[in-house]
Amino acid sequence: MSSEGEMTTTRYDRARGVLLGAAVGDALGAGYEFGSAHPGPDGPGMIGGGIGDFAPGEWTDDTAMTWSVAEVAARGLELASARALTAVAKNFRTWLDSGPPDVGIQTRQVVRAAGHGPTGEQLAGAARHYAAQHAHSAGNGSLMRTAPVALAHLGDPVACASAARAVSELTHADPLAGDACVLWSLAIRHAVVHEEFDVRTGLDALDESSRERWEDLIDQAEQRLPDTFTPNGFVVTAFQAAWSAINHTVDGRDGEAHVRAALAEVIAVGDDTDTTASIAGALLGARWGAAQFPTQWREVCHGYPGIDSRDLEKMATDIIDLQRDPTS
Repeated sequence: MSSEGEMTTTRYDRARGVLLGAAVGDALGAGYEFGSAHPGPDGPGMIGGGIGDFAPGEWTDDTAMTWSVAEVAARGLELASARALTAVAKNFRTWLDSGPPDVGIQTRQVVRAAGHGPTGEQLAGAARHYAAQHAHSAGNGSLMRTAPVALAHLGDPVACASAARAVSELTHADPLAGDACVLWSLAIRHAVVHEEFDVRTGLDALDESSRERWEDLIDQAEQRLPDTFTPNGFVVTAFQAAWSAINHTVDGRDGEAHVRAALAEVIAVGDDTDTTASIAGALLGARWGAAQFPTQWREVCHGYPGIDSRDLEKMATDIIDLQRDPTS
């Protein structure tokens, strides 16, 4: 293993921060979703409530589906393979059958249409059918769960991009959703490996016809304030809201200060707050590490399937330990 690819203590912490950050952002944003509440002068807290009447610190569908992908990666399955995609599809259906209080409309319809115990191809087929019947099918529901893909492919950006798109297409057939997942997964991977933010690192993984469009969309996120990007149920505005909040709060801050500021900023945008905060949290965790998330947030964070933040951190470690040489 090269020194550049060696899994040091700090790199392990950043890897654990990916799943932790996604869950903390999700649970933090849950109480404010669609105007359920408004952050006070001290910023958002783990208040619970929201449209799913969640307990304080309880994550929502975002992290439940993220866990569904991470659990398969932790078994050592290649996420772009038919076997892995079927395992993820079955996890999604098991979660849906558990009666979650808050599920995205598109995700619910697609997973239900695929039937009980679906294969990956059956679920992806249901997603394609949904897209053919709906003019607007590029929701944010696959972007919110893409973080584990990066952890499973720290050593291979090409495989990371392929898996990100394949996992996205299980429920979201629109290429825009796949593009967003490719870019965000590769940005997370880059942050864990190189300890820096770079959402443009994945542009070369997109088709040439899409690259220029996404360059412009990223420019917009950096030039405009985060509250520009609402409503954000659309995958593009969810991506932009998350990146704008991170980008506009990074100057002069590092570690916990940036985590707090960026999550407060993206939740203040409003609309789909649990999802945009979960998306942002995964990238923040990849850059700063699990240790930079406030203890009072980490200690109460929990949810489906009856686990807590420590379990997610261990799962991230398990995924990493399956990789021999996560180089750049």
